[in-house]
Amino acid sequence: MYSNDHFLANCLARRTRLCWASAILVCAACLWQVATADAAEGIDDLIAADATVEKLSGGFKFTEGPASNAEGDVYFSDIPNSRIHIWTVDGKLATFRENSGQANGLYFDHAGNLLACEGGNRQVTSIAMDGKVTVLADKFDGKRFCSPNDLWIHPNGGIYFTDPRYGSPDGLEIDGFHVYYITPDRKSIRRVLENLVKPNGVVGTQDGKFLYVTDPGDSKTYRYAIQGDGTLTDRKLHAPQGSDGMTLDEKGNLYLTRGGVQIYSPNGEKLGTIETPEAPANVCFGGRDGKTLFITARTGLYSIRMAVAGQPSTRK
Repeated sequence: MYSNDHFLANCLARRTRLCWASAILVCAACLWQVATADAAEGIDDLIAADATVEKLSGGFKFTEGPASNAEGDVYFSDIPNSRIHIWTVDGKLATFRENSGQANGLYFDHAGNLLACEGGNRQVTSIAMDGKVTVLADKFDGKRFCSPNDLWIHPNGGIYFTDPRYGSPDGLEIDGFHVYYITPDRKSIRRVLENLVKPNGVVGTQDGKFLYVTDPGDSKTYRYAIQGDGTLTDRKLHAPQGSDGMTLDEKGNLYLTRGGVQIYSPNGEKLGTIETPEAPANVCFGGRDGKTLFITARTGLYSIRMAVAGQPSTRK
């Protein structure tokens, strides 16, 4: 027979097992709820309630390169017409620059200058708000670039840009289409990628740790780790599709432009598509609160209200 001590010990052990079992069930339920919440996170959680794509302006030849300034005004290119326009936060259209060198991708630096990939002039420039233009890069190893296409500025001031060529190959001096890096002091240029078919859009994370480069020539979009000297390592396939321009939101989701605006999570999961009336070429976040997604699409400029803002310092 059991003694009272044996009886009490047995009861305590049984009670301990029950407590542990209950705790495990509670933890499992919590994990299930977290997983369910993560699974439910999708494109509908990113778009503002009842929001639809709205056409802001039209009549252009080919819109590209949207970039937001600190106030939320959006600058964008009309490449064939060689103009850079502004869509203000007040909903007005203005022309910022004529004879833009067929500028394509645009991006604002921390000093408020607008950097431009001038595909027609085959150079990267910095444009002050008073109109003064400074050439940042026009040659590599003594050879003229192909047609700089898109760019992104690292938090340290370094500049990444892609250099493909669309259209006629006449006058090409560089063998291949590559990705380059202008050092923060803007005194030297380095080639950081040379194994892509035709790199196009480029954008990085606000912490400066990762760079996304899309290669529509090979229908792939990659993520790279950015090293201290600007070099790129640890290439990972992020999306099995190419894109023209692209951007990031504050949650780290990547927005690609190919057959609509395709949205991918930071883990590379496709969340959905924002359909557009015309084929999109580029996107950026802008507006006073940074929660409007602007879409350049062939002859028009479009927008849609979002439930998320663009990534800080990356509203391109």
